[in-house]
Amino acid sequence: MPTWTALTTLMGKPDAERLGATLEELDETPTGVGVFEVEDGSGLWEVGAYFTHPPDDMALMLLATAFGAKPFQVSQLPETDWVAHVRRELAPVEAGRFFVYGGHDADKVPADKYPLLIEAAMAFGTGHHGTTLGCLRAFDRLADTDFVAQRAVDIGCGTAVLAMGAAAIWPAPVLASDIDAQAVEVAEANLAANTMSDRVTVLEAAGFDHAGLAGPFDLIFANILKGPLIALAPDLSERLDKGGYAILSGILNEQANAVVEVYTQCGNSVVHRDVIGDWTTLTLQKKP
Repeated sequence: MPTWTALTTLMGKPDAERLGATLEELDETPTGVGVFEVEDGSGLWEVGAYFTHPPDDMALMLLATAFGAKPFQVSQLPETDWVAHVRRELAPVEAGRFFVYGGHDADKVPADKYPLLIEAAMAFGTGHHGTTLGCLRAFDRLADTDFVAQRAVDIGCGTAVLAMGAAAIWPAPVLASDIDAQAVEVAEANLAANTMSDRVTVLEAAGFDHAGLAGPFDLIFANILKGPLIALAPDLSERLDKGGYAILSGILNEQANAVVEVYTQCGNSVVHRDVIGDWTTLTLQKKP
């Protein structure tokens, strides 16, 4: 079934959220509405709605005018078998000792790699994006040292690929968390597929807002975005053991210095920067 999208931008979270709520009340009810901050420091918010029939152009124009938004851009998306598309496009990924793959590529797993199975229908965080790949490479480099994590946590875990990587190479149990309930379900499904349900515990939490995330941790993954990373800096640094490591990503290259500045002020130092395309991954160490 084809889908129509209607997208606009406007300044400020309150108006964006009100516009999103109003879209949900249209006579032609959208199948979904999303309200997202544009992560470029501009203060812009993107509001999108998805329809199974062409939306009412006049209604959208009136809404955009009423909320001071740019005119909606309406596009039709063709019917696509997304799982089949992902299977075609997402080849296995090698990152040092790790091999991230879908079930359709199970026959390609090298004997000398740690396999991490992520199904195509759960493609967020497969290792193809520069942020996840950067984290895996940074993690692989850290694992080449004599460091062995005793208490690792993956904040904003998505598919839990990083938590699974830690559980694959080190004996201690690992924690993972995500703010999104669906992401928690995806993570738990991936853990089951990799027979790691008894090795990794997944919690639903915003940041460290859960009793099980009190720390201290000697390794923290946080592959999220610049804004949440900066907001988490005090809590993350407080829960990081002295001498412990944090691997941070979801950072555009031009945002990296701002993230480094905040985490340096919280008592951490930069050990390494990985740049893949537009994205930077930071490996930090808390000062002893």
